[in-house]
Amino acid sequence: MPESQPLIDLINARVDQQRFQHLHWEGTFWQYLDIVAERPAVARNAYQRVYDMILSFGSERYRAFKRDLIRYHFFSDPIGGHRDAVYGLDRQLMQLVDVLRSAAEGYGTDRRIFLLHGPVGSSKSTIARLLKKGLEHYTRQDAGALYSFSWKLDAAASPQGEPDHIYPCPMHEEPLMLVPREARADLLDQLSQKYRAAGGTGTLQLEGELCPFCRKVSGDLMQHYGGDWRKMLEHVVVRRIMLSEKDRIGIGTFQPKDEKNQDSTELTGDINYRKIALYGSDSDPRAFNFDGEFNVANRGVIEFIEVLKLDVAFLYDLLGASQEHLIKPKKFAQTYIDEVILGHTNEPEYKKLQNNELMEAFRDRTIKVDIPYNIRLDDEIKIYQKDFGPHRIKHIHIAPHTIEVAAMWAVLTRLETPRKAGLTPMQKMKLYNGKAIPGYTEDSVHELMEEANREGMVGISPRYIQDKISNTLVCQQALHEKTINPFMVMNALESGLDNHSLITDEETKKKFRELLAVVKDEYEDIIKSEVQRAISADEEAIKRLCANYLENVRAYTQRERVKNKYTGRDEEPDERLMRSIEEKIEIPESRKDDFRQEIMNYIGALSLDNKKFEYNTNARLYKALELKLFEDQRDTIKLKNLVSSVVDDETQAKIDVVKQRMIKNFGYNEQSATDVLNYVASIFARGDTKG
Repeated sequence: MPESQPLIDLINARVDQQRFQHLHWEGTFWQYLDIVAERPAVARNAYQRVYDMILSFGSERYRAFKRDLIRYHFFSDPIGGHRDAVYGLDRQLMQLVDVLRSAAEGYGTDRRIFLLHGPVGSSKSTIARLLKKGLEHYTRQDAGALYSFSWKLDAAASPQGEPDHIYPCPMHEEPLMLVPREARADLLDQLSQKYRAAGGTGTLQLEGELCPFCRKVSGDLMQHYGGDWRKMLEHVVVRRIMLSEKDRIGIGTFQPKDEKNQDSTELTGDINYRKIALYGSDSDPRAFNFDGEFNVANRGVIEFIEVLKLDVAFLYDLLGASQEHLIKPKKFAQTYIDEVILGHTNEPEYKKLQNNELMEAFRDRTIKVDIPYNIRLDDEIKIYQKDFGPHRIKHIHIAPHTIEVAAMWAVLTRLETPRKAGLTPMQKMKLYNGKAIPGYTEDSVHELMEEANREGMVGISPRYIQDKISNTLVCQQALHEKTINPFMVMNALESGLDNHSLITDEETKKKFRELLAVVKDEYEDIIKSEVQRAISADEEAIKRLCANYLENVRAYTQRERVKNKYTGRDEEPDERLMRSIEEKIEIPESRKDDFRQEIMNYIGALSLDNKKFEYNTNARLYKALELKLFEDQRDTIKLKNLVSSVVDDETQAKIDVVKQRMIKNFGYNEQSATDVLNYVASIFARGDTKG
């Protein structure tokens, strides 16, 4: 056996020959009619196929801030392992899918250009890429199967005299387009009834005529057979096709170039000058290459990158392609196309379009879908976790909250200044992120969102954040210490503002620097809280404190006395203990009775469900217990001594315990836990006990 045989066997085990044959099925036109009769969905148009493709990945409905929303799982990129996942834009993606559904139903939006509009780096290109990638995947599944055809011409019918030569339809057209027009209506009525009964969207339609090449071949064959269309169809080989951008089948992409080099033939095809001598005319479709982006994108989707940078002549081509589904190849009649036309652009280009009166016809054929930046913190964090999560970055430790503070700053730059008195930008961001703040309900958050309808259309791009985190990961300090922390990233974000190519005015830079100071304050509060929780993480001590508190609350609410475990005497409930805990979560004196009764009612409700109340069952009480225990233990640990060069063994041992809790409970490593403890110690050393 050759040495390479195990490798050959390994490769062979991964190759599915049977599936390959299934995906490359070929048959007669009559066999295809059997397929269509059984599964009419194979004859869907491009809009129906794209809409069904999105739905095939499932969705979930939810309600947020008085809005009924749908999250389509397709946009989380299950095909690509979530590499192109789009986060935080459920409302905008709902709008896009609604437009696609309207187009699939044939309500008129199928004759429009879909324009994704938003600031740089807001995932417009990612959405377009997802749609193209999704179509490629979907057409390889049975649910998304579609078919085209080739012409098999023998020596008598072949234009070049070759025996049994195969000529694929250059525009991958639907085989039913071969059905004579006078028979199409009745055929489509029958197929549409079955299609709708199976839950199909819209009705099946066949518009237009065959492409010039297929029209020429079919016309010659009909002439050859004296009008016998069944004889003509014997030369048709129907084949399954899979849309592919790389193979230029059903997916096209057009990117503007220098105006001097732009040529409309890139969209609609060009003459093959080498074949003119063979066929005798430059208007013979056999001497034409139907390989423009509109041609190859037939049956699928075409993406126009920065569509408003196109030369005006190209925009004229778009008018007919969108409204009439027709393109005009050189020297030929208008040719029917079936494809989703998707463009994207940024705000300055769109403003130029609005101000250009000569572009009124183009604006009228455009459906604009705004794609803003994220304004929800959790979703912004997910964007950076894709690139800088532990699954990607293994050689350098990213300290907890490093990505979070960068995301905080990014979101804050995109929010409008709150109009409501007393509401800070940080509080507004937290409200948008679903955090409860006293005095604000879902209604009031909904009002905040409605009055600031341009939020997310300006601010810092995710690309800037990604660049600065990347720079921090390769700086000398990171390479030496094998760790980065939030302060390193915040310094990189601030220093980069001076060279930011899109931020030129000093007022904006000043505002963004002030927001970085806000983020720094918030980060200090976060790590102080973590240190407090680490110090007070003695589970047994919290249990004892909780039991003591509940015993006193029970006696207080039932107007009873408490037995002192040490003296054995009955005493009044310990008001000082109860208030020292309740004050940690800002329960005022006037509300203490209500709070204590709520706790007892909560415990009673759990008991009825055969559930036991634990110290961490009620989040508010748990926080109060932690803060109380921290206050009691802080002086015994002497955290301030960390900033001193001399620490006694007993204190060091206690600090080491706290450090290990930071590592275990919050994800720090030895270096980052030491840094945080030192920093928090310096805060307490200067008497800053805020939060």
